[in-house]
Amino acid sequence: MNLLRIRIHHLIEQLDDEELQSAWDNLYALHCDSYMSQAIQEAKRSQQPWDILTHEEAMRMLVYF
Repeated sequence: MNLLRIRIHHLIEQLDDEELQSAWDNLYALHCDSYMSQAIQEAKRSQQPWDILTHEEAMRMLVYF
């Protein structure tokens, strides 16, 4: 682990500020995508077939409430 950390620091030091910002933006976007993917998968696991309404069913429920 320590060797990997040293190698990563060495690679980061070789980047100029613009490249570093671009790399950070891409890494952050991947992190957000991963977070959202996990949330979607969790929702899929907890969702039941009867949790989903058709458009017509939803409109009927809105009219009665």
